[in-house]
Amino acid sequence: MTDGSARAEMRKIIHVDMDAFYASVEQRDDPALRGKPVAVGGSRERGVVAAASYEARRYGVRSAMASVTARRRCPDLLFVRPRFDVYRSVSDQIHDIFRRHTSRIEPLSLDEAYLDVTGVESARDVAEAIRAAIRAETGLTASAGVSYNKFLAKIASDQNKPDGICVIPPAAGPRFAAALPIKRFHGVGPVTAAKMDRLGIVSGADLLARPIDWLRERFGKSADYYVRAAAGLDDRPVRSDRIRKSVGAERTFSTDIADPDGLFAALETVTDAAWERIARSRATGRTVTLKVKYQDFQQITRARSGPRPIASREALADTGRGLLRALLPVDKGVRLLGLTLSQLGEAGDAPAEIGLLL
Repeated sequence: MTDGSARAEMRKIIHVDMDAFYASVEQRDDPALRGKPVAVGGSRERGVVAAASYEARRYGVRSAMASVTARRRCPDLLFVRPRFDVYRSVSDQIHDIFRRHTSRIEPLSLDEAYLDVTGVESARDVAEAIRAAIRAETGLTASAGVSYNKFLAKIASDQNKPDGICVIPPAAGPRFAAALPIKRFHGVGPVTAAKMDRLGIVSGADLLARPIDWLRERFGKSADYYVRAAAGLDDRPVRSDRIRKSVGAERTFSTDIADPDGLFAALETVTDAAWERIARSRATGRTVTLKVKYQDFQQITRARSGPRPIASREALADTGRGLLRALLPVDKGVRLLGLTLSQLGEAGDAPAEIGLLL
């Protein structure tokens, strides 16, 4: 083991993740929604679910799901328009609680963050104190994962959701990671998980059993990360100064779109997803970029910068519509649209783009 790995093992890291944050805020503020399946997002035909309550999740409703699919799975689903100003305000309360315990905080979004509490006697006690303060001061619940690195702390926070805590000490880390299903590895998406499954790799132990050169041939540079994670190793520090270059969303359509009305309707869905990511990552920026991929896979981008940061979903939508309007009419179908915000002033750890497949 390297010195860096040894140092990483000595860390005490907490990952705090709010439980169904947007939906829980809505249920807190509207008693009529409590105990009922709730989706935050647009209910129209091309809308998208930004967040789902646990009651809705029992029906298979998930974030980033098309609203029509969500409604089909849960006919009694109640749609609520997002209130990002309220979510930001509650998030500020939560981060104030974090700062009572440490200055080493790496926000991932409005509702989750890493905290480095190395040096305290009991990281579990700190995590429990944070969860208790969040409940008392916001009326919401949070789950927490405690471990010696970021990879395991994030996995742990999901282990006993909702309103739970999981601690993975150094002695148990390698064994826990080896038994972990590949699909639960942070950074392994559905496509990579499916590829690994075809290769007979379904757990961390399966990864460790493969030669590293064999894995690199199939997964490139990511292979080294996968193997280290499977061994319970992760040297990444908690970074409170992390800056993203862009944040947004893109959507690939099941059927190519060529008519203007269809394109503008599709762009509204992409805008919803993009603004949800922008709000979650607390990003502000001045440049909006539209990405268009045609049916023949030709790809173009168009960007527009303004004198002031984009401050609302409608401002983002207006800019996106203007960029799309300049490309019309199209002489071939469009298979993908993307919208991103760059020249950021503040952002969390959200990916630059997320892909949503209808």
